[in-house]
Amino acid sequence: MKSRENMLRLKHFQVEDRTRQLTQIELMIGELTRMADELGQQIKIEETRTGISDPNHFAYPTFAKAARQRRANLEGSIRDLGAKREAAAEALAGAEEDLKKAMLVEQRDGNAPVSEGAIDARTEARAMIG
Repeated sequence: MKSRENMLRLKHFQVEDRTRQLTQIELMIGELTRMADELGQQIKIEETRTGISDPNHFAYPTFAKAARQRRANLEGSIRDLGAKREAAAEALAGAEEDLKKAMLVEQRDGNAPVSEGAIDARTEARAMIG
């Protein structure tokens, strides 16, 4: 009985952890996208100010060149995080499936199902104790 409760608690924790990871990745993607957009606006402003929009022109602004490079780096990071987001979403789906299976086994065996609220309360109490 105790080991099943521990297993359910572990599965529940894994779902929460995967959800947290996915959320963090999505927040990072959003922040990097915002930064890349701001750099794009700064590049346009600089090109408008100087009247030169060709990066290969000898008088193209140094600031615009650097901003273009930073934006390209950010876009590469966004692509990498997109792949990590897909992997995290798959891991979350797997963890949720494992939790459902564990809960179904608990119900099938006729034991009183442990609700997620009870698991949360026990986890919180343990965290308070240290």
